[in-house]
Amino acid sequence: MPRQIIIIGGGVGGTITANMLARQLRPHEAEITLIDSTGRHVYMPFWLYMPFNDSDPQSQLLVRDERTLLHQRVHLLIGQVQQIDVANHQVHVSQSNALEPAGGKRESVLVYDDLVLATGARLAFADLPGLEEGPGVWHHFYDTEGALRLRQALSTFPGGRIVIAVAGIPYRCPPAPLEFTFLLDDWLRQHYLREHTVIEYLYPLPRVFTIERVAEMVAPWLEEREIATRVFFTPEAVDQQRRVIRSLEGEEVPFDLLILVPPHRGAQVIEASGLGDSQGWIPTDRYTLQVKGQEHLYALGDATDLPVPKSGSAAHFEARVLARRLAAAIRGETLEGDEALYDGEVMCFLETGNRRATQLVFNYEHPPEPPRPSLFYHLEKQLLNHAYWHLIPQGLI
Repeated sequence: MPRQIIIIGGGVGGTITANMLARQLRPHEAEITLIDSTGRHVYMPFWLYMPFNDSDPQSQLLVRDERTLLHQRVHLLIGQVQQIDVANHQVHVSQSNALEPAGGKRESVLVYDDLVLATGARLAFADLPGLEEGPGVWHHFYDTEGALRLRQALSTFPGGRIVIAVAGIPYRCPPAPLEFTFLLDDWLRQHYLREHTVIEYLYPLPRVFTIERVAEMVAPWLEEREIATRVFFTPEAVDQQRRVIRSLEGEEVPFDLLILVPPHRGAQVIEASGLGDSQGWIPTDRYTLQVKGQEHLYALGDATDLPVPKSGSAAHFEARVLARRLAAAIRGETLEGDEALYDGEVMCFLETGNRRATQLVFNYEHPPEPPRPSLFYHLEKQLLNHAYWHLIPQGLI
């Protein structure tokens, strides 16, 4: 009997894992099922640019049908995972049933031999008082709807005080708030609004970025652009009526337009199944990607508690290791060398404005040594934004 491998989550990590397993294992060795709640694959880095351009939310650069990205041997099940029963190796899934009246659901139970959790992160607005009232004077760019609302807000912004803040750590794509700040500075200059606008960047750590080496490099660039910074600012609440953001440290910062990275948590099903920590992140072995204390249960990407950025890049490299490890285990093979363990590898870009970018390459042992920002890295990132759909979900690179 082929082993039943179930992957929950059709983001970059889950999709790469499914495709690599389908290529590496024969049909009599494994059947592979990927469960995704929407069946639509979103390229999240594209959200960063949407407030500054007129791209269509249905653009092929942003979203595609997950089925078109999967190997033909991967079964795609579109549904919401309600519960993971580790003791009985079961996954409980709720699916919309088009044959029943509106709202009809079909419940099913899938049994697995090996389970991969690529359940990602979710925005937890309720964790910061003042956000649940809905976007009014505050905005974000961490989903399509948020990016579009921010685009609209910028289009009518007359000048004033813009505050960019991070609600808490961890959050997806750590460079994104810095990148947004630099791109915003460019956009305001292009629209003759910069001299009428104050930009202030708030960060919860004692520096402007999570990685000290990068923070030391970036801080002077912010100063050169007359972008004020305030560190050790951990948001406690947003008062939309008074237009101030308040910190745990006792400060209040006024704004005309607040752009905030919302609080993040692990997926609800992870919390509901008792598999996460207090924030819903899955305790995961940093090298093997096995869920701690569990057999035949693995996790990758944003869902984990690993000490690497919650980013598509980390999920990409984790997925390649996990697929190789899982395929080898099923065949009774032993992996050696670099193929055997995840070493914390991450490679991502950091837009620095003026059509320049730098590159961050690092792992658990070696911090990044970013090169000087240049047009080359900016163009390389733009190329990746287009090439992504043809190379990365398929696990070809």
